[in-house]
Amino acid sequence: MSSEATGGSPGREHFRALTGIRGIAAWMVVLYHIRFSLDALVPAGMIAALGKGYLAVDLFFILSGFVLWYNYADRLRGGGLGDVVQFMWRRVARIWPLHLFILATFVVFALLLLLTGRSTADYPFGELPLHVFLIQNWGFTGELAWNHPAWSISTELAAYLLFPLIVCAARWERLGVPVLVCAAVALLAAIHLVFASSGSGNLGHDIPRLGLWRCLAEFALGNIACMLWRVWRAWRYGAAIAAMVCAVSLAAGLAFSLPETLFVPTVFFAGILALALDRGVVARLLGTRSIHYLGEISYSTYLVHYLLFIVFKLLFLDASLQLGWAGLAGFLLLALAASVLLYHGVEKPAQGWMNRHRPNGPLAPKPVPAE
Repeated sequence: MSSEATGGSPGREHFRALTGIRGIAAWMVVLYHIRFSLDALVPAGMIAALGKGYLAVDLFFILSGFVLWYNYADRLRGGGLGDVVQFMWRRVARIWPLHLFILATFVVFALLLLLTGRSTADYPFGELPLHVFLIQNWGFTGELAWNHPAWSISTELAAYLLFPLIVCAARWERLGVPVLVCAAVALLAAIHLVFASSGSGNLGHDIPRLGLWRCLAEFALGNIACMLWRVWRAWRYGAAIAAMVCAVSLAAGLAFSLPETLFVPTVFFAGILALALDRGVVARLLGTRSIHYLGEISYSTYLVHYLLFIVFKLLFLDASLQLGWAGLAGFLLLALAASVLLYHGVEKPAQGWMNRHRPNGPLAPKPVPAE
């Protein structure tokens, strides 16, 4: 979820479509979390479709692996320990300040519940240190608590810690396309087998125990997708073939009612690769200014919407917890406005402040000599 926009430096490509798809995915998660309050507005089939919105997290994981490989693999491979420290600092600056701000707001909310005699079972104060340091989903807890969507940010932090080791372990691009494709197939098979061994074909199954594996495996898939993109980016038919694999995987999964663990990661893996390679209508549509902006603010949307809906239900909904059309529009506009305010008022300023105060000393990267 926390992938930064690609191509921050001159001369590097900027995959606007990948940023745009991140924004759409964030709103899929929003609709997933409010779906049970839409029973009076949309058919049951639509509620069931919205119930698959949690799969957007799998898209985030693969996309994050792609973007970080694109932005940092060469730098980390060619640098030293100082570059690794700077990488981790930049990633923490990207994800932690806004997470901490939302978590602090949750704490205030939980204290208000406590003072008014309401239940705080969903807000275990004893687990707060785990959430503060974003390690709550590393196997330390048995249930999601506090800001539920932050579980995926916790697992992404683990992926960031492992990423430099993965980059430096081998010259992966030299292995060749067949080996990379086989590695991707092996990861896709492993994802399914791990969930199947737990008795489920659902990617959202047992998040406290399997969420970390889900993230690390899909993040690695994103790394491989970027390696393949580097090889195929000048190939005329690369986007079409990746799109065909995406479409066939989706059609087969739906037609034969396959477990989502067996085909959804393949759909996202091939789809992200197709979007990265594409220069056609779909890529241009997802890269339009409005959709691209939704992607820019998507991290704020992702982290704030869960708290907003809890408060919105307390203030504006009756015991049925059902939204009318006016209520739905009101909440979506509230979530959008909060995302904009948090992005410009908290997320970006805090990220900028931390990046301006990066660690110095022996672990700082050496300056590049002028040519």
